[in-house]
Amino acid sequence: MELPIYVVDAFATGRFTGNPAAVIPVQEWPEDDLMQKIAQENNQAETAFILPIKGAYHIRWFTPTLEVNLCGHATMASAHVLRHHLQEEAPRIRFWSRSGWLHVDCHGDGYSLDLPADDLKAFDIPPFMFDALGVDVIEFWKGRDDFLALIEDSVVLRQIQPDYSLIGRLKSRGLIVTAADGQYDFISRCFYPQSGIQEDPATGSAHTTLTKFWSERSGRDQLSAFQASPRGASIQCTLEKERVILKGECYTYLQGQITL
Repeated sequence: MELPIYVVDAFATGRFTGNPAAVIPVQEWPEDDLMQKIAQENNQAETAFILPIKGAYHIRWFTPTLEVNLCGHATMASAHVLRHHLQEEAPRIRFWSRSGWLHVDCHGDGYSLDLPADDLKAFDIPPFMFDALGVDVIEFWKGRDDFLALIEDSVVLRQIQPDYSLIGRLKSRGLIVTAADGQYDFISRCFYPQSGIQEDPATGSAHTTLTKFWSERSGRDQLSAFQASPRGASIQCTLEKERVILKGECYTYLQGQITL
């Protein structure tokens, strides 16, 4: 059995920036256990499997340790593979997923990714959070999959050296840490030790939480964001009612074949 595989840097300004995702087109679903083993072997933050259905594609996402409900960067990477490598001509590519219908609009070298906006609820700050981050948390919120911690200073946020074992105590997919910034409307970092990823380089799904959070605070629907991981990612975010639109670019790093 052989499967094609692509590795694409999404939300990137060039190769080796943004967030790499593995994309594997299939004609029928492999066994779940096999897809999980492939994702573990790939050792990327996400591996997306895409299956053609009538007029669209079914997409599933796996970290090295589990299947997730929503992944933005691997969805954008999948649209890039379909558009640039598999002759998909539709300007809007639709995906069915665990989070319902998603779509990606293709325009030139860029993509606009449409995802469901998150719904946040205020949460008590866990007593171990200062030890986990080494900085005071001003507010703590719970979204669909992640916790969100607001801190005072974006410079400090860039310098955080987290204790992943303490973050791993949170009963969630992971932790988003955010602050207002002078250059961007907000910056963030995303830590997911619970999901087999210590720090994610560029997290589309986290920006469904962040866009809603910062839009409500600023009163503006269009926001500039920077995810301050070592690879870095600039993301343009728009809140449209209950949807979040994220704009970015993709670059293919690798094309290959999996032999099973």
